[in-house]
Amino acid sequence: MMNINNIEALIFDFDGVLTDNLVYVNQNGDEIVSCSRSDGLAFDVLHKMGMPVYILSTEKNSVVSARAKKLKAIVIQGVSNKSNALIKLAKDNSYKLENLLYVGNDLNDYNVMKLCGYSACPADSHESIIKISDIILATNGGKGVVRELLEDFFSIDFLKFLN
Repeated sequence: MMNINNIEALIFDFDGVLTDNLVYVNQNGDEIVSCSRSDGLAFDVLHKMGMPVYILSTEKNSVVSARAKKLKAIVIQGVSNKSNALIKLAKDNSYKLENLLYVGNDLNDYNVMKLCGYSACPADSHESIIKISDIILATNGGKGVVRELLEDFFSIDFLKFLN
């Protein structure tokens, strides 16, 4: 059984993991996405645990920046090669790749997930991602993936972290 104490940092893809993979565009070209507030609570718990959390996205978008700020997550966005970005992140922070958990959902996450010691994906991920994931969550992207990962897979009691 995977133990969260063996993980040095968690890295999340944005679209399709922290969102439901849909984007709404208004007449001004502004993008709006849907995220789960239960994931916000899960990020709070991760911070209280002292766990470093990152969002890694190929997209460079103010929506990603705004959500990352709210979640107090370090965001790395606008990267053309997620694997290179992850290797740099690990080197800069002295993380061992085998001690990183990456949560992704689509083909642009495939190679970076293979680099990490641990991987997880939402239920509605691409079939190729499901095949390589250590953890296949029951929750779809944007519907509380991080919450399920912490509560159901790692058995973390949120009540211990709430005041």
